[in-house]
Amino acid sequence: MKTQIEQNGIVTLTEEVAQNLSDSELWNDDLRPTTLKEHSWKGINFATLWIGMCLCIPAYTMASGLITLGMNWWQAVGTIFLGNAIVLVPILLNSHAGTKFGIPYPVFARLWFGDKGAHIPALARAIVAAGWFGINTWIGTGAIDTLLVATFPAWGDLAGHTAIIFALFWALNVGVAYKGPQSMKVLGSIAAPVVGVSAIILLFWAFTNAGGWGPILEQPSKFSTTGEFLKVFFPALTGVIAFWATLALNIPDFCRYAKSQKAQMVAQSFSLPITMSIFAFIGIAVTSSTIVIFGQAIWDPVQLIANFPPFVIFLGTIVIVLSSLTINVGANIVAPARAVENLNPKRITFALGALITGIAAILMQPWYIMSNFGNYIFGWLGAYAALLGPIDGIAIADYWLVRKRQMSLKELYEPNGRYNYSSGVNKNGVYALLIGVAIPVLGLLIPSLRFLWDNAWTFGLFISIIAYTYLMKGDKSILKPGEYEKITIIDNQTQDAHPNPIDAALTK
Repeated sequence: MKTQIEQNGIVTLTEEVAQNLSDSELWNDDLRPTTLKEHSWKGINFATLWIGMCLCIPAYTMASGLITLGMNWWQAVGTIFLGNAIVLVPILLNSHAGTKFGIPYPVFARLWFGDKGAHIPALARAIVAAGWFGINTWIGTGAIDTLLVATFPAWGDLAGHTAIIFALFWALNVGVAYKGPQSMKVLGSIAAPVVGVSAIILLFWAFTNAGGWGPILEQPSKFSTTGEFLKVFFPALTGVIAFWATLALNIPDFCRYAKSQKAQMVAQSFSLPITMSIFAFIGIAVTSSTIVIFGQAIWDPVQLIANFPPFVIFLGTIVIVLSSLTINVGANIVAPARAVENLNPKRITFALGALITGIAAILMQPWYIMSNFGNYIFGWLGAYAALLGPIDGIAIADYWLVRKRQMSLKELYEPNGRYNYSSGVNKNGVYALLIGVAIPVLGLLIPSLRFLWDNAWTFGLFISIIAYTYLMKGDKSILKPGEYEKITIIDNQTQDAHPNPIDAALTK
């Protein structure tokens, strides 16, 4: 029986199958596969999404942390570029699955962990995202609070003023997230040009007022030997990779709306590493100029804006709120909200999932994580990189090496389908995850193996790829040769000439 239709590389369910699955306990309107009509995101939408998310305070200050650790400016920017180029690979590999089959991350995870086991990687991603949500909400709160005090000094005398801003900004983030990933299409199109132009204006102001770039760009590296540099470089690189390791997992949440594979791949390939590197350089160059202008290095863009006239501070506050909101909703609320929703699709809504994410973020104490760069780079980023690397590896291995990009879409929504495995859990996925986490952790326990922990994401990724691929050999959940063609109507003509019947059924 034909259960799915493939048109120009996009797979959707037939109308009859979609209607039959609508009563499944694993199906709701947020988790179902997208229709052909819903595949509407063009390359520009992905470019503005990434530009909007990259132009944020943590990205601006990331280079400052690396320079504080001893790097010169080009070593810092180079590390940031390399880290983003590396994490781009799993982002694109997982994007393919989301684009082709139109499924969100929690449903994608059912493929390699089972419909119940999928809660393991989904909630692991959710916990990390909740932490990031807290970090960015705290950063945004501090920015707004500082700028309000600079504009209205009396605000600083109000009891609990920081808590008030935190509560309001927290509510704003959760409120925008209510509308889901589609809201990012609009938010990104606004944030990318506004924040991007603001960054260029700031760079131009710094150069003209300082009469050049200042001393930081002439500052040499503090490392006297290559060995000294590498001891800092590898954990720093892991931290940079971990910055977007969360999106490498749940990028299907956005790419499920992509118009084509080419649209998302080209846009993401250019926008992520280039934007992060340019913005890091702007942060370094502007800070270097502040030494000449103000007599001290001001790494924090909020503290810098506070030195301007009230009207400029007002505009700067809007820009910072917009940038913080974009990265928080796009990277840190959608995924955990979906993960919580996936626990019980028939009873838990996306809105409730977003609220739970917000509460979890507060409980994770973001003010402690951001108390110093050591906690941030070596603690927070390093620890969750050790967890997410193996999950990334399992996702890549399953889709590209084990199943070779073929699956039965309808059985991802059937409790007793082939992806139920043993009582809903794929033990091979669990074993591969444990192996991928355990080996890098040895670097924390054995000093001579410290390099394993310093590169936890990379080692975890490749170890889990090898382990999972080996363990899944001959698994009964894998489609047999020719089986994909038996269940799929393959139509590679133009989409407009051959409309998919499911679009009419699900979008009425």
